[in-house]
Amino acid sequence: MRMKQLGRGVVAVVTTVGTAAIVVACNDDQSTSPSALAPAPAARAAVTSTGSGFPSGAHYNLNIIGVANPKSADMTGGDGHRIFVALTGNTRINLSNADLTDGQFRVLDANGTDGSAAFQLPSPDPGNTGITTYSVYARALGKPGGRSTTTTCFDDAQTLETYCSVGTMVLVRDGGKSTATNVSKDLLYVYADTDGDGAVERYPLFSDALDSYFWSYDNAGLKLAQLRFYQLSTNVN
Repeated sequence: MRMKQLGRGVVAVVTTVGTAAIVVACNDDQSTSPSALAPAPAARAAVTSTGSGFPSGAHYNLNIIGVANPKSADMTGGDGHRIFVALTGNTRINLSNADLTDGQFRVLDANGTDGSAAFQLPSPDPGNTGITTYSVYARALGKPGGRSTTTTCFDDAQTLETYCSVGTMVLVRDGGKSTATNVSKDLLYVYADTDGDGAVERYPLFSDALDSYFWSYDNAGLKLAQLRFYQLSTNVN
């Protein structure tokens, strides 16, 4: 049975540093091995930020790279901490529950230029408490002028409907310094009205083992979206 939590409205927050912006909706270079990220305590941890806006400390780094030409090589099972997507268009990044395998963050299919890629990550909030066991930060990099929109969704195995979150992560790459922000609420939860009662409910990733979760990544010229996963909790309530 899927666990749900009523949403608390939809708010848009825009954070701009210099001329680089990250827009987060539905919100009131060194990477370590994935196994270094153990579950965080069930409380918001103190965060010491670097000049880039990322917290300091151990993390898993994932680069989503926009390319003009499709890739033809087989990129399944290679990890590599990167996913290639079309420079323009939509890519479905299928998400798997790492708790069911080795518990590690891992790229399963790096070639999203054919329309789909695959990534595994641990369950972020098994009890749907609104406090995550880890956090995600993101920023836009690369040639100025691009942007991407990422929406977290799931295919309901019972109703065969697809539900996508009312909140999205929008990364915009203008000129100047790009600063990261916490996007855990947008990438680790789906906020949707699944029962038609007019209220938005909250569903963490993998809250129903039968459903299929994914990020719908719409690219409009962004060369690089940099995501980092930290052993820090975020309170999304």
